[in-house]
Amino acid sequence: MGDRVVLHYFNGRGKMESIRWLLAVANVEFEEMYLTTREQYLKLLSDGDLMFQQVPMVEIDGMKLIQTKAILQYIAEKYNLHGNDKVDRVKVNMYAEGLMDLMEMMMMLPFTPTEDQKAKLDTIQTKAKERYLPVFEKALTGPMYLVGGRLSYADVLLLECSLMLEEKFPGMFADFPSVKVNAFQGRSTRIPGVDKFLKPGSKKKPQPDEKYVQTVMDVFKM
Repeated sequence: MGDRVVLHYFNGRGKMESIRWLLAVANVEFEEMYLTTREQYLKLLSDGDLMFQQVPMVEIDGMKLIQTKAILQYIAEKYNLHGNDKVDRVKVNMYAEGLMDLMEMMMMLPFTPTEDQKAKLDTIQTKAKERYLPVFEKALTGPMYLVGGRLSYADVLLLECSLMLEEKFPGMFADFPSVKVNAFQGRSTRIPGVDKFLKPGSKKKPQPDEKYVQTVMDVFKM
């Protein structure tokens, strides 16, 4: 049972989706325990499984890990997706954290009042085009991967983030051809784990719907 990986989260993207992506790229099979009631959440708390009373939580290697960045870095280290040395690793982390900042803005959209969503979308689009995507366009003009000539978890998060942006802003990548080639024209999707994860029937989650939003709000009493 030591190699059993179990994800504890909602049946939706949120902060767990990046973890699902990374496990898929590493070809790691995992189970999912979906939070659907507040009672389940309270039991995790009473059992002492959530150090800071937060999910996602991942059972792996006999541990119960929390905090998304810590989980991603552990998986990246375990499956050789975290750079060649400490200099590469800090570069990978910088790229990854920038992507997580951008994706977190998109994660919060479903919880934003309808009347405020257009303004939020405009802000996300502007920041993506002016702050984030130029960094990745520069990094991928020539090299195949962001850091050290090899696949890292930052590349995986870039693919995830690019697909999320394309859902909301079709055509955004016309001004970022290197990122577009990386995400949409076969470079990343040739990775076997990615190809499998993108196919129908995988554990990749769809865009959040009203049921997902209501479940999160009910479980956390928001």
